[in-house]
Amino acid sequence: MADVDAKKVERRALVGSIVGASVIGAAALVWGVVAQSRVLLFDGAFVLLGIVLSALSLAASRAAAIAPSARFPFGRQAVTPIAIAIQGAALLGTLVYAAADAVAIILAGGSDVAAATVVAYGLLSMVCSIGLVRWLRRTAPASDLVVAEVAQWRAGALLSLVYAAGAGVALLLAVWSLDDVVRYVDPGLVLLACVVLVPIPLRLLRAAGLELMEAAPPTEIATRIDRAVEEVRAEFDLPSPVVRATKLGERLYVEIDFVVAAGGWDVSGEDRVRRALLGRLETLGYELWANVELTTDPELAA
Repeated sequence: MADVDAKKVERRALVGSIVGASVIGAAALVWGVVAQSRVLLFDGAFVLLGIVLSALSLAASRAAAIAPSARFPFGRQAVTPIAIAIQGAALLGTLVYAAADAVAIILAGGSDVAAATVVAYGLLSMVCSIGLVRWLRRTAPASDLVVAEVAQWRAGALLSLVYAAGAGVALLLAVWSLDDVVRYVDPGLVLLACVVLVPIPLRLLRAAGLELMEAAPPTEIATRIDRAVEEVRAEFDLPSPVVRATKLGERLYVEIDFVVAAGGWDVSGEDRVRRALLGRLETLGYELWANVELTTDPELAA
Protein backbone atom coordinates (compact mmCIF):
# COMPACT_ATOMS: atom_id res chain seq x y z
CA MET A 1 0.00 0.00 0.00
CA ALA A 2 2.85 2.37 0.82
CA ASP A 3 4.41 1.78 -2.62
CA VAL A 4 1.06 2.50 -4.30
CA ASP A 5 0.68 5.77 -2.35
CA ALA A 6 4.26 6.78 -3.21
CA LYS A 7 3.58 6.22 -6.92
CA LYS A 8 0.41 8.32 -6.72
CA VAL A 9 2.35 11.15 -5.08
CA GLU A 10 5.09 10.82 -7.70
CA ARG A 11 2.57 11.07 -10.54
CA ARG A 12 0.89 14.09 -8.93
CA ALA A 13 4.26 15.83 -8.77
CA LEU A 14 4.99 15.02 -12.42
CA VAL A 15 1.58 16.34 -13.52
CA GLY A 16 2.25 19.55 -11.55
CA SER A 17 5.57 19.91 -13.32
CA ILE A 18 3.87 19.48 -16.70
CA VAL A 19 1.28 22.16 -15.87
CA GLY A 20 4.00 24.58 -14.72
CA ALA A 21 6.06 23.95 -17.84
CA SER A 22 3.03 24.51 -20.07
CA VAL A 23 2.33 27.93 -18.57
CA ILE A 24 5.94 29.15 -18.52
CA GLY A 25 6.80 27.72 -21.95
CA ALA A 26 3.77 29.23 -23.66
CA ALA A 27 4.45 32.60 -22.02
CA ALA A 28 8.08 32.52 -23.16
CA LEU A 29 7.18 31.73 -26.77
CA VAL A 30 4.53 34.46 -26.98
CA TRP A 31 6.81 36.94 -25.24
CA GLY A 32 9.70 35.99 -27.50
CA VAL A 33 7.67 36.48 -30.68
CA VAL A 34 6.37 39.86 -29.53
CA ALA A 35 9.80 41.07 -28.40
CA GLN A 36 11.61 39.33 -31.30
CA SER A 37 14.03 37.82 -28.79
CA ARG A 38 15.87 34.66 -29.76
CA VAL A 39 16.80 33.92 -26.16
CA LEU A 40 13.15 33.92 -25.03
CA LEU A 41 12.18 31.69 -27.94
CA PHE A 42 15.00 29.31 -26.95
CA ASP A 43 13.82 29.30 -23.35
CA GLY A 44 10.23 28.64 -24.41
CA ALA A 45 11.31 25.74 -26.60
CA PHE A 46 13.51 24.39 -23.79
CA VAL A 47 10.65 24.50 -21.30
CA LEU A 48 8.14 22.97 -23.73
CA LEU A 49 10.62 20.17 -24.39
CA GLY A 50 10.45 19.61 -20.65
CA ILE A 51 6.72 18.90 -21.04
CA VAL A 52 7.46 16.04 -23.40
CA LEU A 53 10.11 14.71 -21.04
CA SER A 54 7.80 15.07 -18.02
CA ALA A 55 5.12 13.14 -19.91
CA LEU A 56 7.74 10.47 -20.58
CA SER A 57 8.56 10.38 -16.86
CA LEU A 58 4.86 10.05 -16.05
CA ALA A 59 4.55 7.10 -18.44
CA ALA A 60 7.67 5.54 -16.91
CA SER A 61 6.21 5.97 -13.42
CA ARG A 62 3.04 4.13 -14.45
CA ALA A 63 5.01 1.34 -16.12
CA ALA A 64 7.33 0.88 -13.13
CA ALA A 65 4.30 0.53 -10.84
CA ILE A 66 2.92 -2.46 -12.77
CA ALA A 67 3.26 -5.67 -10.75
CA PRO A 68 5.60 -8.43 -11.99
CA SER A 69 4.01 -10.86 -14.45
CA ALA A 70 4.87 -14.11 -16.22
CA ARG A 71 6.41 -12.13 -19.09
CA PHE A 72 8.16 -9.61 -16.80
CA PRO A 73 8.92 -11.65 -13.66
CA PHE A 74 11.15 -8.90 -12.25
CA GLY A 75 8.78 -6.07 -13.10
CA ARG A 76 9.59 -3.00 -15.24
CA GLN A 77 11.83 -0.95 -12.96
CA ALA A 78 14.35 -0.49 -15.79
CA VAL A 79 12.00 2.01 -17.46
CA THR A 80 12.98 4.59 -14.81
CA PRO A 81 16.70 4.89 -15.73
CA ILE A 82 15.80 4.52 -19.43
CA ALA A 83 13.43 7.50 -19.15
CA ILE A 84 16.10 9.52 -17.34
CA ALA A 85 18.65 8.65 -20.04
CA ILE A 86 16.24 9.82 -22.75
CA GLN A 87 15.75 13.07 -20.81
CA GLY A 88 19.49 13.63 -20.65
CA ALA A 89 20.01 12.86 -24.34
CA ALA A 90 17.14 15.14 -25.43
CA LEU A 91 18.36 18.02 -23.27
CA LEU A 92 21.93 17.63 -24.52
CA GLY A 93 20.77 17.58 -28.14
CA THR A 94 18.71 20.74 -27.59
CA LEU A 95 21.69 22.55 -26.08
CA VAL A 96 24.01 21.54 -28.92
CA TYR A 97 21.52 22.79 -31.52
CA ALA A 98 20.90 26.07 -29.67
CA ALA A 99 24.63 26.68 -29.24
CA ALA A 100 25.26 26.11 -32.95
CA ASP A 101 22.44 28.52 -33.85
CA ALA A 102 23.81 31.17 -31.46
CA VAL A 103 27.28 30.90 -32.97
CA ALA A 104 25.78 31.32 -36.45
CA ILE A 105 23.92 34.48 -35.34
CA ILE A 106 27.10 35.92 -33.79
CA LEU A 107 29.07 35.26 -36.97
CA ALA A 108 26.30 36.95 -38.97
CA GLY A 109 26.65 40.17 -36.95
CA GLY A 110 24.28 39.61 -34.03
CA SER A 111 20.64 40.60 -33.66
CA ASP A 112 18.54 43.27 -31.98
CA VAL A 113 17.19 42.61 -28.48
CA ALA A 114 14.57 44.21 -26.23
CA ALA A 115 16.75 44.10 -23.12
CA ALA A 116 14.15 45.41 -20.66
CA THR A 117 11.70 42.71 -21.76
CA VAL A 118 14.31 39.99 -21.25
CA VAL A 119 15.09 41.29 -17.75
CA ALA A 120 11.42 41.21 -16.79
CA TYR A 121 10.91 37.73 -18.21
CA GLY A 122 14.09 36.39 -16.62
CA LEU A 123 13.14 37.53 -13.13
CA LEU A 124 9.55 36.26 -13.41
CA SER A 125 10.63 32.91 -14.82
CA MET A 126 13.27 32.50 -12.11
CA VAL A 127 10.72 33.04 -9.32
CA CYS A 128 8.31 30.52 -10.90
CA SER A 129 11.07 27.93 -11.38
CA ILE A 130 12.28 28.22 -7.77
CA GLY A 131 8.69 27.85 -6.57
CA LEU A 132 8.27 24.64 -8.58
CA VAL A 133 11.60 23.27 -7.30
CA ARG A 134 10.48 23.72 -3.70
CA TRP A 135 7.05 22.23 -4.36
CA LEU A 136 8.44 19.17 -6.16
CA ARG A 137 11.05 18.49 -3.48
CA ARG A 138 8.41 18.75 -0.77
CA THR A 139 5.89 16.59 -2.66
CA ALA A 140 8.03 13.59 -3.71
CA PRO A 141 11.61 13.93 -2.41
CA ALA A 142 12.46 10.21 -2.76
CA SER A 143 11.45 9.76 -6.42
CA ASP A 144 14.28 9.48 -8.98
CA LEU A 145 11.97 10.77 -11.71
CA VAL A 146 11.00 13.81 -9.64
CA VAL A 147 14.66 14.40 -8.80
CA ALA A 148 15.29 14.60 -12.56
CA GLU A 149 12.43 17.11 -12.83
CA VAL A 150 13.93 19.16 -10.01
CA ALA A 151 17.27 19.20 -11.87
CA GLN A 152 15.51 20.61 -14.94
CA TRP A 153 13.72 23.33 -12.96
CA ARG A 154 16.89 24.28 -11.10
CA ALA A 155 18.54 24.63 -14.48
CA GLY A 156 15.61 26.78 -15.60
CA ALA A 157 15.99 29.06 -12.59
CA LEU A 158 19.72 29.45 -13.21
CA LEU A 159 19.06 30.06 -16.88
CA SER A 160 16.53 32.79 -16.09
CA LEU A 161 19.01 34.48 -13.78
CA VAL A 162 21.59 34.43 -16.57
CA TYR A 163 19.06 36.00 -18.93
CA ALA A 164 18.14 38.77 -16.49
CA ALA A 165 21.78 39.57 -15.64
CA GLY A 166 22.89 39.56 -19.28
CA ALA A 167 20.00 41.74 -20.40
CA GLY A 168 20.76 44.11 -17.52
CA VAL A 169 24.28 44.47 -18.87
CA ALA A 170 22.79 45.16 -22.31
CA LEU A 171 20.71 48.00 -20.85
CA LEU A 172 23.85 49.59 -19.44
CA LEU A 173 25.65 49.21 -22.76
CA ALA A 174 22.73 50.89 -24.53
CA VAL A 175 22.92 53.80 -22.10
CA TRP A 176 26.58 54.17 -23.04
CA SER A 177 25.60 54.09 -26.76
CA LEU A 178 27.42 50.82 -27.42
CA ASP A 179 24.70 49.56 -29.76
CA ASP A 180 27.10 47.47 -31.84
CA VAL A 181 27.94 45.44 -28.74
CA VAL A 182 24.28 45.12 -27.69
CA ARG A 183 23.49 43.24 -30.91
CA TYR A 184 25.58 40.32 -29.66
CA VAL A 185 23.88 40.10 -26.25
CA ASP A 186 20.90 37.96 -27.31
CA PRO A 187 22.84 35.14 -29.04
CA GLY A 188 25.58 35.52 -26.44
CA LEU A 189 23.07 34.79 -23.68
CA VAL A 190 21.89 31.69 -25.52
CA LEU A 191 25.48 30.47 -25.86
CA LEU A 192 26.22 31.20 -22.20
CA ALA A 193 23.04 29.42 -21.12
CA CYS A 194 24.06 26.33 -23.08
CA VAL A 195 27.46 26.25 -21.38
CA VAL A 196 25.85 26.65 -17.94
CA LEU A 197 23.30 23.87 -18.60
CA VAL A 198 25.56 21.23 -20.17
CA PRO A 199 26.49 19.53 -16.83
CA ILE A 200 22.82 18.73 -16.13
CA PRO A 201 22.12 16.34 -19.03
CA LEU A 202 25.59 14.84 -18.58
CA ARG A 203 24.76 14.03 -14.93
CA LEU A 204 21.41 12.50 -15.96
CA LEU A 205 23.09 10.34 -18.59
CA ARG A 206 25.81 9.21 -16.19
CA ALA A 207 23.37 8.30 -13.41
CA ALA A 208 21.06 6.39 -15.77
CA GLY A 209 23.99 4.61 -17.43
CA LEU A 210 25.38 3.43 -14.09
CA GLU A 211 22.02 1.98 -13.07
CA LEU A 212 21.50 0.19 -16.36
CA MET A 213 24.99 -1.32 -16.09
CA GLU A 214 24.13 -2.52 -12.55
CA ALA A 215 26.80 -0.44 -10.86
CA ALA A 216 27.05 -0.16 -7.08
CA PRO A 217 24.35 2.05 -5.55
CA PRO A 218 25.07 5.67 -4.56
CA THR A 219 27.48 6.13 -1.66
CA GLU A 220 24.77 7.07 0.85
CA ILE A 221 22.82 3.86 0.18
CA ALA A 222 25.96 1.69 0.16
CA THR A 223 27.02 3.15 3.51
CA ARG A 224 23.67 2.33 5.11
CA ILE A 225 23.79 -1.22 3.73
CA ASP A 226 27.29 -1.69 5.19
CA ARG A 227 26.08 -0.33 8.54
CA ALA A 228 23.14 -2.77 8.64
CA VAL A 229 25.39 -5.70 7.72
CA GLU A 230 27.93 -4.76 10.39
CA GLU A 231 25.21 -4.54 13.08
CA VAL A 232 23.86 -8.00 12.21
CA ARG A 233 27.34 -9.48 11.89
CA ALA A 234 28.19 -8.26 15.39
CA GLU A 235 24.84 -9.40 16.81
CA PHE A 236 25.23 -13.00 15.58
CA ASP A 237 29.05 -13.16 15.76
CA LEU A 238 29.40 -13.81 12.05
CA PRO A 239 32.46 -13.31 9.81
CA SER A 240 32.64 -10.47 7.31
CA PRO A 241 30.35 -11.34 4.39
CA VAL A 242 30.52 -10.85 0.66
CA VAL A 243 28.09 -7.99 -0.14
CA ARG A 244 26.79 -7.12 -3.59
CA ALA A 245 24.21 -4.40 -4.22
CA THR A 246 22.78 -2.34 -7.06
CA LYS A 247 19.83 0.02 -7.54
CA LEU A 248 17.43 -0.03 -10.48
CA GLY A 249 14.76 2.66 -10.36
CA GLU A 250 12.91 2.35 -7.06
CA ARG A 251 14.19 -1.19 -6.46
CA LEU A 252 17.27 -2.11 -4.44
CA TYR A 253 18.93 -5.48 -5.06
CA VAL A 254 21.16 -6.81 -2.25
CA GLU A 255 23.00 -10.13 -1.99
CA ILE A 256 24.81 -10.98 1.25
CA ASP A 257 26.76 -14.24 1.70
CA PHE A 258 28.33 -15.33 5.00
CA VAL A 259 30.90 -18.18 4.98
CA VAL A 260 30.48 -20.04 8.29
CA ALA A 261 31.96 -23.14 9.92
CA ALA A 262 30.27 -26.48 9.18
CA GLY A 263 27.80 -27.76 11.78
CA GLY A 264 27.31 -24.46 13.55
CA TRP A 265 24.13 -23.26 11.86
CA ASP A 266 20.76 -24.67 10.86
CA VAL A 267 17.96 -23.28 8.69
CA SER A 268 16.15 -21.57 11.58
CA GLY A 269 19.38 -19.80 12.57
CA GLU A 270 19.87 -18.64 8.99
CA ASP A 271 16.29 -17.33 9.01
CA ARG A 272 16.99 -15.25 12.13
CA VAL A 273 19.98 -13.64 10.42
CA ARG A 274 17.90 -13.03 7.29
CA ARG A 275 15.05 -11.38 9.24
CA ALA A 276 17.47 -9.18 11.17
CA LEU A 277 19.08 -7.93 7.96
CA LEU A 278 15.84 -7.47 6.03
CA GLY A 279 14.33 -5.49 8.91
CA ARG A 280 17.23 -3.04 8.79
CA LEU A 281 17.40 -2.79 4.99
CA GLU A 282 13.67 -2.11 4.62
CA THR A 283 14.18 1.24 6.37
CA LEU A 284 16.06 2.47 3.28
CA GLY A 285 12.69 3.17 1.64
CA TYR A 286 13.22 1.21 -1.58
CA GLU A 287 11.44 -1.84 -2.94
CA LEU A 288 13.83 -4.44 -1.55
CA TRP A 289 14.91 -7.62 -3.34
CA ALA A 290 17.41 -9.19 -0.95
CA ASN A 291 19.11 -12.56 -0.76
CA VAL A 292 20.85 -13.48 2.50
CA GLU A 293 22.68 -16.81 2.69
CA LEU A 294 24.92 -18.69 5.10
CA THR A 295 27.19 -21.27 3.47
CA THR A 296 30.16 -23.44 4.43
CA ASP A 297 31.57 -23.40 0.89
CA PRO A 298 33.63 -20.28 0.02
CA GLU A 299 33.23 -20.97 -3.69
CA LEU A 300 29.46 -20.51 -3.40
CA ALA A 301 30.00 -17.02 -1.98
CA ALA A 302 32.56 -15.98 -4.60
